[in-house]
Amino acid sequence: MPGGTGARSFLSRTAIWATFVLICFGLGYPTLNRYDPRQLLPDAESYAKLSQDGPAAVASPFRFRVLVPYLAWSVAELAKGHIGTWDPMLFGFLVVNSLFAATTAFLISVVGESLLGDYSVALLASTLYLLNFAISNAQLAALVDSGEALFLMAVVASMFYRRWMLLPVFGVLGALTKESFVPFSIAMAITWLLVSPHKVPRRRNAFFVVAMIAAECATVIILQSVISGHLVWPWGFAAGLNSHANYAANLMHSLLDRSSWYILIWLLPLGLVRIRSFPREWVASAAVASVCALGLNAYHSTVGGGGGGIGRYVFDIAGPLLSLSAAACLTRLHLVPKSSRASSET
Repeated sequence: MPGGTGARSFLSRTAIWATFVLICFGLGYPTLNRYDPRQLLPDAESYAKLSQDGPAAVASPFRFRVLVPYLAWSVAELAKGHIGTWDPMLFGFLVVNSLFAATTAFLISVVGESLLGDYSVALLASTLYLLNFAISNAQLAALVDSGEALFLMAVVASMFYRRWMLLPVFGVLGALTKESFVPFSIAMAITWLLVSPHKVPRRRNAFFVVAMIAAECATVIILQSVISGHLVWPWGFAAGLNSHANYAANLMHSLLDRSSWYILIWLLPLGLVRIRSFPREWVASAAVASVCALGLNAYHSTVGGGGGGIGRYVFDIAGPLLSLSAAACLTRLHLVPKSSRASSET
């Protein structure tokens, strides 16, 4: 019966997603019993303060990245008294980040099956994604990267499956997660729209892109104004991020940062081998957003200061695409013909 088949498929997908969640929790377990990320990562310390003490206790721009810390606080409050020696706040962050990272991996498997025509290879791509240095050392280390990566992948999935009306929803959630999501998602959506071969619905899709941009800007203005106690315009906030340093030196420092290459050293070469076989709108949007990230990192970072390398940003933006391409490379699999994918995109 079709209904029974659909139910089995739903249960199977749910089991896979739950497995990803447990894998992520295992990868992030050292934050509960091996080390305290708040003592080693200044960003994690800021997010913990935001979660416990509110935005007034945290400096800009960390005080505006509220979604993950507030969700972590909710989980921590529920967990108190029930988790033994584990720190409730770190447990809250690990639960939220595990859910977000696992959902990103799950979306990779779904989109990958549509593209590759082989769910086993799509699962390999999800596995490669979860095994990357960035997952255990950034996304599951009491930071907010998992949220930014998830909502960027949700934007990609919405455009891939032509569910453009979902863009404003993910735009709001992404803007509540991290301010860098806004320029990245805008770059990706506009590029995808311009490169897409489907010209007939382009005007309609452009409406949803504009709606996403408007929703993101409104979210940023309201959020930052309420927290700051006065009206904050996006361009004023952006001006405050200017490092007023040598941008070329900042860029070189970012490119040479070793933590970036821990993330990219195998993912980038493997991912680029088959990248031309993937939809050009996804490849172009990821490339444009990555270039945008390079520029913003040079604008905001300082040599020897915060910001670090570009690897985390590239992984959030292009990690899913590179993981799928790397899986195709490792299995020497060609993409299924576009005609075979048509039913999944309608």
